Amino acid sequence: MSKYVAALPMYDWPEARGEVDAQWARLRDAFRQRGIDAPEAVVRSNRELPPVPGGIRDDAGKPIAPDPATLPPDEFDFLQLWLSPALLFGQTCWGPMELGLALHVQVIAQPSYDAFEGGQGELYSSALVMAADGGPSVASPADGKAVIPLDLIRGKRFTFNDPDSMSGLIGLTRDLEAMDKSLDIFASRSESGGHRSSIVAVAEGRADIAAIDCESWALAQRFEPAAKGVRVVGWTARRKGLPYITAGTTPEKTIAAMREAVATVESGASEQPLVQPVG
Repeated sequence: MSKYVAALPMYDWPEARGEVDAQWARLRDAFRQRGIDAPEAVVRSNRELPPVPGGIRDDAGKPIAPDPATLPPDEFDFLQLWLSPALLFGQTCWGPMELGLALHVQVIAQPSYDAFEGGQGELYSSALVMAADGGPSVASPADGKAVIPLDLIRGKRFTFNDPDSMSGLIGLTRDLEAMDKSLDIFASRSESGGHRSSIVAVAEGRADIAAIDCESWALAQRFEPAAKGVRVVGWTARRKGLPYITAGTTPEKTIAAMREAVATVESGASEQPLVQPVG
């Protein structure tokens, strides 16, 4: 059994888990071919994370997260995953990275978003969705610049997935600031807990607008019935998408081998080919 853990949690919708498992199987086999002790399967709960008696600590010995064994076993705390010293391969968001996570992990590669409207190479953007009113959806701009319909969103109830989310909150905040505006343009703000929940809240009338990253929006159009009750009214600017990461203690030799693997293993895959690794 591998001493490491891996996870691809950011787009791991229940209906897409077979695809996520297949993606990991390709990566796992490529890693093993290069002598890396890759785990058989991805983890999806706190109980699957290795215990860290006394809690997870940084290089200076300062506690930065509790022992995963003390957390609700059936839940999945992404921060625990990202900070786990056993993390071989994971996926995060540039929001948490900018807010301190980058101090404790190493970036392996950036996936390509070419397969999704709103994506281009390693860059992605978010669709701004509001309740369907019979009007057409706004197409993603070819230049990747923000399309923010101020008159349409002013005074509306905004919901977002997580305060640390680049796609759901931080990106839109920055686009508004570039227009000399702020989140105060909205009548209220609420946290939904996930992009899918944001779409449902808008469709059901509990919120008026949400920013949904382009891959999550593609998943919603495949699997979430509430997506039929909303339409795209704008887009955030394109930014770097969700990076693949490993623990800060992962040896450079292992990282180099993983970068080589992810550069080639899915170059011909239709699901989500990987672009040139970071580093």
